[in-house]
Amino acid sequence: MAVALAVPILMARFKVTAVPTAIAEIVIGMLIGQSGFGWVQTNSSLTLLSSLGVIILMFLSGMEIDFSLFKRAEKPKSGANPVKLATGAFLMNVVMALIIATILKFTGLFNDLFLSLIIFTTVALGVVIATLKEKEILSRPVGQTILLTAVFGEIFPMFMLTVYGSVNGGNARGIWLIVLPLIVAIILLNRFKQPYLWFAKMTKATTQLDIRLAFFLIFTLVIVAERVGAENILGAFLAGMVMKLLEPSEATMDKLTSIGYGFFIPIFFIMTGVKLDLRSLFANPNALALIPVMVASFILAKIFSFLVLRRQFSNRNSFAAAFLTVTTITLVLPSLQVARNLKMISATQSDAVTLAAIVVCIISPIIFNSTFKLEKADKIKQRVVFIGTNILTVPIAQQLSSNWYDVRMVTNKLENYQVYDSEFDNLTLIEEISADKLLDQGFLDADVIVYGFRDDKLNAKLSLATKEHSNARVITSFQNREYLDQVFDKLAAAGIEVFNLYQVQSTFLREWIESPSLIQMLQDNEAGIFEVEIRDHRYSGQQLMTLPFIDKMTISRIRRGKEWITPHGTTVIEYGDRLIFTAKHHRDVVAIRQALSQPN
Repeated sequence: MAVALAVPILMARFKVTAVPTAIAEIVIGMLIGQSGFGWVQTNSSLTLLSSLGVIILMFLSGMEIDFSLFKRAEKPKSGANPVKLATGAFLMNVVMALIIATILKFTGLFNDLFLSLIIFTTVALGVVIATLKEKEILSRPVGQTILLTAVFGEIFPMFMLTVYGSVNGGNARGIWLIVLPLIVAIILLNRFKQPYLWFAKMTKATTQLDIRLAFFLIFTLVIVAERVGAENILGAFLAGMVMKLLEPSEATMDKLTSIGYGFFIPIFFIMTGVKLDLRSLFANPNALALIPVMVASFILAKIFSFLVLRRQFSNRNSFAAAFLTVTTITLVLPSLQVARNLKMISATQSDAVTLAAIVVCIISPIIFNSTFKLEKADKIKQRVVFIGTNILTVPIAQQLSSNWYDVRMVTNKLENYQVYDSEFDNLTLIEEISADKLLDQGFLDADVIVYGFRDDKLNAKLSLATKEHSNARVITSFQNREYLDQVFDKLAAAGIEVFNLYQVQSTFLREWIESPSLIQMLQDNEAGIFEVEIRDHRYSGQQLMTLPFIDKMTISRIRRGKEWITPHGTTVIEYGDRLIFTAKHHRDVVAIRQALSQPN
């Protein structure tokens, strides 16, 4: 525990940011274990804690899978399709891994072809996510593509490892039983979907119902997996997927992460280093020669996905993305442990592969960070498209463009184009506007789409059609209240936001009478009331008083889902919260918005 405490402190003190913490823990474990000073020896207690560590590591890996990425694929945008690209990239990895595994088998360097396929296709999802967050591209097309490739690199090897354990463990006839943990996971998901919402409301400091549910899922699925001859880590991984599908709050995820990475998981990584026997490895020339071979194999198995990624991204960034997926440690260690338990590989071979995985886990993020360069599309803060040009939409577009929004405008009237083209640079003329044409020309690939035609029926028609092709926020304006009343329910059901000039005017007049100071604040170009959505995961789970710029803003309210929260210094903010705040200077507003709403 002293080592687990010291490693992150020393890394922070000496600013070691390029090396994942897990790798540092393995290296320190080597120093205090049988390869170094021999201060720590394996015993039943440490083995138990280490086993719990790998189980919770797999659980958290399952929770890292972002299922919304697959949902978004149902409405493909005009640009990159992350699911399609990631699928192609991972299939390339599988083909190359199979080729390399076959070569190693026939040359006698590594005879276990099945195990080679598993470890060459696995990707360290946690390391990839941390690297993408640091680069602030997790929500961009290139980041989503890398993330999905890493997701495939956890799911596919996980199930392959379970098949591997069943076949080599003498339970080949019972492979079909592997589906039982999945069936149980589906049953648990359906059973606890609604109760979880009640748990979230009823939990308190002395009960922590959400955490109890998480451990119930872990141990239930682990026991089911073991009873049918599958690997316990498969059960833990499925438990993490179930927990993720229950849509836990950021606070719950933070608590689970704290339990795992604060206690159990460091013991697993440190004990991995403790058990490494470098003396025997260095005394065996054949095993020693296996290290560079495995390093090269890890790289060659993934680097050719560059050929798929370059269809959409630049050569430089495609190479960097492919190299980042070379990162592998999370599932390699459990895979080697399973193979050693089945006596399919020797301890020396396992140590050689572990050292090779450590090497690639160090160099991959370094090469990615030094190679990857943000493209113009990756630097966009908020993309807004105004469809329809008039005296209402053009001034708003001009004001937004002067801040940190990327604004485009579309019109279908030649006279409007001729009038406003000199006033707004990014204006496009489309003679006949339809959702299909807007999609084809990339105008539906945005964060916010505003329909501002004077024709209410056209606005309603285009708004509903847009929701079938895009996940952007859609705001549409209406002039006629009677027609709005007819279509409001349909628009609301589709998630379309409505802007009615009469309602705005009456609300504004009432507020002017009741709260004149508030209206003056709203009209003030320097100081005013502003809103920002928390989209940067680095600030999620923090108390308000710990925000680095809290002294430059005053938060009046927090909107969380459909609830309003009164803020205090100790209030913990969550991903997706909307902060209503004021600031003295507009430059502070811009900086705060950029920091908090940067998708990460």
